[in-house]
Amino acid sequence: MVDLADAAGVVLVGGRSSRMGRPKGALEWRGSTLLHRTAALLHRTVGGPVLVVAAPGQELPALPAAVEVVADPVEGLGPMRGLATGLAALDGRAPAAFVCSTDLPFLHPALVRRVLRGFADPDADVVLPVARGYRQPLAAGYRTALAPLIEKLLAEGDLRPGMLFRHCRVTQLDDDTLLADPDLARLDPALDSLVNVNEPDDYAAALARPEPEVVVERFGALASGGQRGPRTVRAASLGAAAAAVGIALDRHVVAAVNGDQMTRDPHLPLVAGDTVAFLSADAGG
Repeated sequence: MVDLADAAGVVLVGGRSSRMGRPKGALEWRGSTLLHRTAALLHRTVGGPVLVVAAPGQELPALPAAVEVVADPVEGLGPMRGLATGLAALDGRAPAAFVCSTDLPFLHPALVRRVLRGFADPDADVVLPVARGYRQPLAAGYRTALAPLIEKLLAEGDLRPGMLFRHCRVTQLDDDTLLADPDLARLDPALDSLVNVNEPDDYAAALARPEPEVVVERFGALASGGQRGPRTVRAASLGAAAAAVGIALDRHVVAAVNGDQMTRDPHLPLVAGDTVAFLSADAGG
């Protein structure tokens, strides 16, 4: 079994974005970028390293400080090249990784956790959602030990993930299997985690959706003047949640997300079901 604390995250950003017409990773998303949002969400979900795999010489937008960047040795060989690079970079550091593209604006930690729990089967090399009508190889779990096999397939000219699946043991998760998970069913019942944005119309439609509902509460000095008690607000980032309740997220304030993660990063992505407690850092919160 792969413990969530040991699992890694890999974001593939080296694609050409030809249908979008501009790099998808740099697209603005709720105050940051799609790439920042995806990498930061994986970082808040898994306990192992989080890597961004870029094309050679590719310029990237700002990333969370803890996220590492590795470059493909060759450009233009598609996601299999990025997958091999990412998994090889995790050799000896993590037994498995959730690997995704950068363009999943509604990716939810509950989906990541459900996929990685598929490695409870010790025979599984790949945990592959087959949902919303398609296989989802860029929102799937991979054993890091697969890197040499993928390199071999690349050398033989097999550039499609489907070729990899012929050579290893794949656990498939269909819609019903995914939604049998109570957390995923409650927090992402439409499996919007698997919605990607390939074209400008997709991006515009994604931006038009409302931000997720999160519960915010103020404690200590921040709760004075009748400000105590939970409030439900719409916010896609910690900074937006703070602004929604009139808090300046500065060095005097710290936030506890879901009761454990302590941060004051305004760009930390929030998702449906999150609870945020704002405390005065000056009071030892």
